[in-house]
Amino acid sequence: MNGRNADAGVTDEATLLERQTGLLTRRSFLVGSAAGVGALGLAGCVSDGMSAADAAKLYGPVPEEKFPIPAIDVSKVDPKYYRRTVRYETKEAPGTIIVDPGNYYVYRIEEDGMATRYGANVGRDGFRWSGDAYVGRKGEWATWTPPKEMIKRQPEAAKYAGGMPGGLDNPLGARTLYLYQNGAYTLYTIYASLDAESIGNGITSGCVGLLTQDMMHLYDHTPVKTKVVVLPA
Repeated sequence: MNGRNADAGVTDEATLLERQTGLLTRRSFLVGSAAGVGALGLAGCVSDGMSAADAAKLYGPVPEEKFPIPAIDVSKVDPKYYRRTVRYETKEAPGTIIVDPGNYYVYRIEEDGMATRYGANVGRDGFRWSGDAYVGRKGEWATWTPPKEMIKRQPEAAKYAGGMPGGLDNPLGARTLYLYQNGAYTLYTIYASLDAESIGNGITSGCVGLLTQDMMHLYDHTPVKTKVVVLPA
């Protein structure tokens, strides 16, 4: 699956013209609106911490990728957002993904009351949503196409109206999980980010970003049709 997405795009004007390309960055990620439905309130417990040296290994370069992925500067990430295995009590089945935007975490439920926890960036105020969804499709180095609304607001994005190919500068990053409800794409995604400083912040228009190495880990353990629960912020 090539992950071509004609709807998702970058929408945060304040952060659009930043960093790596000077035009499109993972800090300013898209989306429209999705109908929220109730979600379970769940709580997680932190396990033992991780040393900076171990974090540097965990978030090191991935040179064998189609587009070699650089190391994350872990000094720019609060250690509480490093990937960890934690105790997490829930009635959801193993494999379920739970997004906790209020605490900037994404959980993948494991067996025996445990979960893999990832630090995340989430929607900024006014752009958050909650409800149940599922992974309708997956994409590796997906094509990104800005929506018409964004092009109208930011004409400089028109150069990508036909689609921006996958790569390190593509806002979707190395891996993307597309969220669906009732057979329809919600316009929301869980995507890969190289922006260490974005983790633990509300900067997007509803999408959820994980550090690229974390997103690749989650992607590899997440089949299509996986349930996703997005909690209220």
